[in-house]
Amino acid sequence: MKQAGFPLGILLLFWVSYVTDFSLVLLIKGGALSGTDTYQSLVNKTFGFPGYLLLSVLQFLYPFIVDPENLLIGHHFIIVLSTVAFTLPLSLYRDIAKLGKISLISTVLTTLILGIVMARVVSLGPHIPKTEDAWIFAKPNAIQAVGVMSFAFICHHNCFLVYGSLEEPTVAKWSRIIHVSTLISVFISILFATCGYLTFTGYTQGDLFENYCRNDDLVTFGRFCYGVTVILTYPIECFVTREVIANVFFGGTLSAVLHIIITVAIITVATLVSLLIDCLGIVLELNGVICAAPLIFIIPSACYLKLSEEPRTHSDKIMSCVMLPTGAVVMAVGFVMAITNPQDCTHGQEMFYCFPNNFSLTNVSVSHFQVTTQLSILNVSIFQ
Repeated sequence: MKQAGFPLGILLLFWVSYVTDFSLVLLIKGGALSGTDTYQSLVNKTFGFPGYLLLSVLQFLYPFIVDPENLLIGHHFIIVLSTVAFTLPLSLYRDIAKLGKISLISTVLTTLILGIVMARVVSLGPHIPKTEDAWIFAKPNAIQAVGVMSFAFICHHNCFLVYGSLEEPTVAKWSRIIHVSTLISVFISILFATCGYLTFTGYTQGDLFENYCRNDDLVTFGRFCYGVTVILTYPIECFVTREVIANVFFGGTLSAVLHIIITVAIITVATLVSLLIDCLGIVLELNGVICAAPLIFIIPSACYLKLSEEPRTHSDKIMSCVMLPTGAVVMAVGFVMAITNPQDCTHGQEMFYCFPNNFSLTNVSVSHFQVTTQLSILNVSIFQ
C-alpha cells in the first residue's frame, strides 16, 4: 500500500491474486498436456535441460533465500534452538501430506495475528500522525509492490506436490480448490494490508511488526504467533528445495542417509543466512521479482503457450500472452527499483511515536502530519 498508493494497491492485490489463481490451474493443465507430474519435468519436456536448470535454480532460491523468524525474535540463541528443536525435525518428513495438517495450525495462528492487527487499527491508529501523501491513488513504486505481492501469493514451486497428495486428483478438483484458496488468501491479504496501512500510512515498514512498540504485549504475542507459523510452514519450503537437489543430482531418489544429510545442510545454511539479515522488506522485494515473478507469470505461460494446441484466440492463450511480458517487466524493472530504492527498515529500532515524552509535534510541519496536537497523548495505556 505504501509503495503503490492505497487505492492502486488494493487493485493490484486483486490482480495478482487473479493471476496466481489462473497460473496455478495453468500449470496443472500443462502437466496434463505433457504427461508430467512435477514442475521440473514439465519445464524439462517443454524447454529441455536449459529450462529445467533455470527452474531448478528459481525453485531452490525461493524458499532458501531467507528464514524470517529472526526478525521477530531478536536473540540468535532462540533462533538456533527453535530451528534444532522444531524446524529440523518437521523438515525431515518425506510425505508432504503430513505437513498439511501441521500447516493448518499456522493458518489458525495467522487468523489470530490478523485479529491483533485489526484491533490495533482501532486503538492505535488514531494516535499515529498521517503522512500527507497517505491517500494518493498511485505512486511510482507500484512495480515494487507487485514484487512483494507476488512473494505473498507464490506457491507454484510446490503445487504439483500438493496436487499429487489429493485424493483422486483431477484438473477440475484442483481448480475448485485453487479458486477457494486464492479467494481466502486475497481476503486475508487485503485485511492485513488495509489495517496495517490505515494504522501507520507512510511510516509503514517492510516488516509490519517493526511499527509496533515493544511495550505492546498483545503485539508481542502476535510476534510469537508469527514465529510459530514460520516454524510450521518452512518445512514445506524445505521439502521443495530438497526435491530440487534430489532431482538435479540424485535422479529424484534419496536414501535415508542422504535425506537426512541434505535436509540438515539446507536448514543449517538457511539458518546462518537468516542470522545475518534484519530487514524483511528488501528480502520480500528481491525474492518477489527474482523468483516469484518468473514462477507465477513467465514460466507457466510459456509452457502452456508451447504445449497447447488451442487457437490463438482461446482465453487461456490470450491471458498467457499478457502474463508473460508483464512478468518480464515486473522482474526487470522491479529488480532495479529494489536495489536503487529499497523499503524502509528500522533495523530493530523503535519508531518515534513509541517515545511520546521525548517527541513533540510543535517542531514539525503541521501540513505534513495533518495534526495539531502533541503526540504525548500516545501513552502506554492505549496498548493495554
